[in-house]
Amino acid sequence: MTKLMSGAALALILAVPATAQDAAAPDASAEQAPGGDAVVGEPAEAGTQSGEAVEADEDDDDEEEEAPSEGTYNATGMFDYGFSGLLARENRTDLAPLTLASGQPVAGGEYTIKSGGYYRINIVADGSQELALSGGDFFRAIWINEIVIGDTEIRPMGVHSIEFDADGTAVLSFVAVLPGRYTLSVPGSSGDSLQAVFNIQ
Repeated sequence: MTKLMSGAALALILAVPATAQDAAAPDASAEQAPGGDAVVGEPAEAGTQSGEAVEADEDDDDEEEEAPSEGTYNATGMFDYGFSGLLARENRTDLAPLTLASGQPVAGGEYTIKSGGYYRINIVADGSQELALSGGDFFRAIWINEIVIGDTEIRPMGVHSIEFDADGTAVLSFVAVLPGRYTLSVPGSSGDSLQAVFNIQ
């Protein structure tokens, strides 16, 4: 009887660890090597169980990113213009100048520019005639940084035309905004040579 009881006790002792191993959940932080040995990975994050799906954690991260901290709004965009922003000198493109002269074409051809691009163009008058360039639609399709005439810098809210009574140069720097086809033309003229065409893409 004693041998029978000691044999049953021994069988019970040997069966308990095997049962515990079968019931234990696999550890997400351990991987199996080809030889069957366990390879220890990174421990599971605090507050999570080893059997939780990783997707649930990713969803939580998305929710945290969508909710900005109070009083802070971070706008992200496609372009990184650096500390000086879009109007930095290295971002500016100089366009061929416009000419206001009696009997001369205003531009050598059409301009093709990009929406969001920063540009500078000289408008040069030779003083042979009192001439102007007008184009309300063009000026509404751009954002004017400044107009420089001599040593004077003008930062207007809006422009309809620029007129020269004598010779001189006006330097217009602007950011193209609204895509479309726009013209700057000499008021009262109908010829193609007396206008400058800007295609904003």
